[in-house]
Amino acid sequence: MSTANELKAKGNEAFAAGNHTAAIDFFSQAIELDPTNHVLYSNRSASQSSLKKYTEALADAEKTVELMPAWAKGYSRKGAALFGLQEYAMAVATYQEGLKHDPESALLKKGLSDAEAALEQEKDGGAGYGDIANQMANAFKGDVLAKIAANPKTASYLADPEFVKKVRDIQANPENMSKYMSDQRITMAMFTLMGMGDVFAKGADDFMNEADEPKARSPTQPKPAPKAEPKAMEVDEDASEEDKETAAKKARASGAKDKGNAAYKARNFDEALVQYSNAIELDPTDITFLNNKAAVYFEMGKYDECIETAEQAIEVGREYRADYKHIAKAMGRIGTAYSKKDNLDKAIEFYNRSLTEHRAADVLTKLRALEKLRKQREEDAYLDDAKSNEARERGNEFFKAAKYAEAQAEYSEAIKRNPSDPRNYANRAACLTKLIALPDAIKDCDKCVSLDPTYVKAYTRKANALFLMREYAEALDALEEAKTHDKEKKNTVEINQTEAKCYSAISEQNSRQTPEEAIARAQANPKIAAVLANPIMQNILQQMQSDPRAAREHLKNPAIASNLRKLIAAGIVRMG
Repeated sequence: MSTANELKAKGNEAFAAGNHTAAIDFFSQAIELDPTNHVLYSNRSASQSSLKKYTEALADAEKTVELMPAWAKGYSRKGAALFGLQEYAMAVATYQEGLKHDPESALLKKGLSDAEAALEQEKDGGAGYGDIANQMANAFKGDVLAKIAANPKTASYLADPEFVKKVRDIQANPENMSKYMSDQRITMAMFTLMGMGDVFAKGADDFMNEADEPKARSPTQPKPAPKAEPKAMEVDEDASEEDKETAAKKARASGAKDKGNAAYKARNFDEALVQYSNAIELDPTDITFLNNKAAVYFEMGKYDECIETAEQAIEVGREYRADYKHIAKAMGRIGTAYSKKDNLDKAIEFYNRSLTEHRAADVLTKLRALEKLRKQREEDAYLDDAKSNEARERGNEFFKAAKYAEAQAEYSEAIKRNPSDPRNYANRAACLTKLIALPDAIKDCDKCVSLDPTYVKAYTRKANALFLMREYAEALDALEEAKTHDKEKKNTVEINQTEAKCYSAISEQNSRQTPEEAIARAQANPKIAAVLANPIMQNILQQMQSDPRAAREHLKNPAIASNLRKLIAAGIVRMG
């Protein structure tokens, strides 16, 4: 989610591009997040005025003055909106009030002069100032290209055929001017043609740094078009000496940062530290200088200094309401420094704090990796074969006493102490089967045979769990595995008994359904349906119908035998 500052920046960019509708939308979203920020209302007022929505512009200007009564720009916005509404007397009063707060403001003085001129003309019965668009369009009548060429500020534009094409299009149809107002050259040319070339005495960059205000026109001088709003629209045209000094320091600080960046890229870390320190001294309110300095310390392996500097960055960021991304970056860097110091707990703490400020993918990846590493270390530190054996023996005693819950807890402890011993999983599977936690019992059996594929008890216990789940075909498959690994035939009796139980249960189940019902159920079972759809199995089933003895040969193939057991359990194949 965007912050108020991010939305404000987007609004300023839209304003500068002449997209005032989008600018209003961005400023409105920012106001929802920060409803006490007077600059947001001021900027939206300027956007409203640019669209000639002077009533809305006036409301925003009045809110600006309400929030910051001593801020001269608020009165300038209000005066501009009143001027647009042709309330010239009220505009004069507003500009005069603003000059009480900033007597040297050239913007207020100019607004007052224009409003007084308009008021005087209105008293004399002169023409109104409402038809601004026509006044601007009239500027493009006559020998326009010659006038543009005569002005050194605009002459260079004629070298671009696209610019000339736009001018001729406006001459052909003045209504087309609105299509090209986002082109700063058209705006500047319009001012020049209206006899207001002095507006650009400072050049295009300064034009982009002045605030947009509806201006009054003299009887021979039409009102200029809206001018683009800069990103920092709250800055007045004439700054105080203190403001000028601050701006100069910020500029020098930015220069020092650029030198620091260059040194950092060249891995000249000592020089980078010097330059970032200079930047911090010149402008101690910018969190990025501290973040960059912390990065240098990190690259130098000075992790304590990195952490200390990044903590200072967080304090500065909080105090001067820096973007949350910058604060998150400082916290993330502290986390990485702690990770290098092998302090996983502190590293994880700061990664989590960073993610609460801003969810960055790289920080999340680092957090997950450290959490996994910490868990692994905790598990490794807990390993103890002797204590695992003790826990398993306690579990065996509880199992014999039919205290299955207590037995499960001891077997789990044995697994934590020694997760590579298959006996622990096999014993817990037996316990879980008694507790009717059958899926978990099967998982433990599978884990056991993954550690020791010859562990016969794991197969028989899995078969018992599957039998209780009425998965008879799968139970028979597990028993076949048990037979394969029971080389010494120690478990033959248990295997045969469980196998007999399975076939008895299958026979009883099939006796309760007709062959048609069995086929209908089989078709609804994806596993059985897949077996029936297998061309090889279809051929085998046809052979068995004509020659039942063929089944014996096919049962020697484990895969075919498993499929036949599935069909027998489903009642498709019935043994006589």
